[in-house]
Amino acid sequence: MLQTQLLDLADDVKGKILLVDDQPTNIKILHQLFNKEFDMYMATTGKQALEVCNNVHPDVVLLDIEMPGMNGFEVCEALKSDPRTANTAIIFITAHFDEEQEVKGFQLGAVDFIHKPINSIITTARVQNQFLLKRHSDLLRAIALQDSLTGVANRRQFERSLPDSWRHCIRHHQPMSLVMLDVDFFKRYNDKYGHQQGDDCLRSVAQAIRGVAGRPYDLVARYGGEEFVCILPDTNLDGALSIAQKMISAVQDLAIEHAESTISDSVTISAGVSTIFPKLDSSWEHVLNEADKQLYLAKKDGRNQVKGTSL
Repeated sequence: MLQTQLLDLADDVKGKILLVDDQPTNIKILHQLFNKEFDMYMATTGKQALEVCNNVHPDVVLLDIEMPGMNGFEVCEALKSDPRTANTAIIFITAHFDEEQEVKGFQLGAVDFIHKPINSIITTARVQNQFLLKRHSDLLRAIALQDSLTGVANRRQFERSLPDSWRHCIRHHQPMSLVMLDVDFFKRYNDKYGHQQGDDCLRSVAQAIRGVAGRPYDLVARYGGEEFVCILPDTNLDGALSIAQKMISAVQDLAIEHAESTISDSVTISAGVSTIFPKLDSSWEHVLNEADKQLYLAKKDGRNQVKGTSL
């Protein structure tokens, strides 16, 4: 069922292409080739290209190598080193056939080269092929890293994403917060209403939580059973506590009946938050353990609340 939904969704999503060239004439030629099939975005400098990528997350970047300031190789390296843009398909556009340049481009993570002057047939075929490969790769990745019951990320995805977010925060000198969440008295809920309704409850709770963590680089994952975890890069303790409280309120607003709860007549969750400014000699495992301790304190102190700490 989940795989079918993902495939159906992919058919409905229009691809995005970013054109990066300091010559407007070249951008115009490429725009005319692809604007009917793709959403098109333009940039004339490397810095501008990185900003557009972070905002719109294009599927394919057609990237000129020779540009003043930040050249195409530097843009490619920056995109591939950031986990939020690392899967972007980058095709270099160059006026020269230079084997050494192509080797360097592929080593940096580019998927193809297109030579000027632009041949419309060759360029169209190569871009469409790389877009299809990117889409299929995204779908396979989504299927492998998504929890089949709730639709949010699975634990494997969380464990892959956490080190990437950690490195991102180190590079940009930003705080990172983890939120651990647990459905209160879920065993009692299952015993009372049955496992099928328990599954429906977890799906609703997961979607409510994900609806609060809405930034592209936030991650909500099912950690196990009725427990969830959320990665919040670039988020201090006050911000994370606010987000966790909104998650608690969002679940309460679902008003899912829970006759066996001793704290409410509907399903509730508890949350624990841990925040740190990551450093090379610090450990994200420690932050996760501390978030789990804060979750324990929230449950011990009455549930349906959040506790947090800054490390």
